[in-house]
Amino acid sequence: MDWEAFKKHQAFAGPTKPSMHRRRVGHDYQSRRIYLITMTVEGRRPLLGSLVGEAHAAEGSDDAPRIVPTELGRRVGDCWWDIPRYYPDIKPLALQLMPDHLHGILFVQQHMDVHMSQAVKGFKTGTNKIYRELLPSVATMSRQRQEDMGGYRHEGFLWAPGFNDHILEDAGELDRWFEYLRDNPRRLAIRRAHADYFRVRFDLDIGGQAYAAIGNRFLLNHPQKMQVQLSRRFNDEEIKHAVDHYLALSKRGYVLVSPAISKAEQAVMRAALDARRPLIFITPWGFNDFSHPGHQYYEACAEGRFLILAPWPHHNWKTNLTREMCLALNGMAKSICEIDKCI
Repeated sequence: MDWEAFKKHQAFAGPTKPSMHRRRVGHDYQSRRIYLITMTVEGRRPLLGSLVGEAHAAEGSDDAPRIVPTELGRRVGDCWWDIPRYYPDIKPLALQLMPDHLHGILFVQQHMDVHMSQAVKGFKTGTNKIYRELLPSVATMSRQRQEDMGGYRHEGFLWAPGFNDHILEDAGELDRWFEYLRDNPRRLAIRRAHADYFRVRFDLDIGGQAYAAIGNRFLLNHPQKMQVQLSRRFNDEEIKHAVDHYLALSKRGYVLVSPAISKAEQAVMRAALDARRPLIFITPWGFNDFSHPGHQYYEACAEGRFLILAPWPHHNWKTNLTREMCLALNGMAKSICEIDKCI
């Protein structure tokens, strides 16, 4: 849908609801582009495979986390790589099956006569057919497995409605996508091994402000917390001095707290993260039930030295921060540092 059509229909669409499945308004989904696709199993049932391995095993070792696909998962993978048979202009570049969802990268090599989502719809149709063929064997899962899944339902659809897509914007992003897919089993293993740190907690009240939280909430009760608020006018020398100053404070036991808005604040928080120091990060972008920390924060969360707080609701889009938003976020950081026992 282009912007003109979007604006025309927007007034009749009702209130905007958070969703990870909307297509980008104004984007030509028939043109030559690369997409990162995510789709989930209906009811988040772990039908595609099982996670095996140890969360902190060395990469490449026999105990490294990996997904062992079920028969259904194996055939879903075959269908993914078979997409060019039906849509010759599309080349699958990668696939990562997870127990209850998949991530894949598709390359639309030249302008197509159909919308890219038609290829995803065709893939879903084909795999739904396989799912129905295998339904009797899938239904023989143990009672415990069914209970773990929240109760098995004999339904004719494997996939939840819709899918999520990210559109490649620069060449370096593609390498990050490949790494993201490759590292998914390890991140899942870490989340399961440290479930409490990766579970989204909503309605956490701190000084009268409600937050959603991911990470170690008990960092809020640390007796020594220090706000990081630095001018965006800092030059490189001033930034280096600030980094050294706050690293010294964190070495003495302070938990650094900041929304990391300015370049200097970001440098401090990044240096503290690299030095494995405890941090509380306040993000303007809200969480939903399936939110999780960025991959660079996984180890810090697992080790209990990182907390992300989101004071505002989740939205599908990110906008530029206003001065009022920045002031509010810095005010929250100050309040958190001034309260001895936040929870």
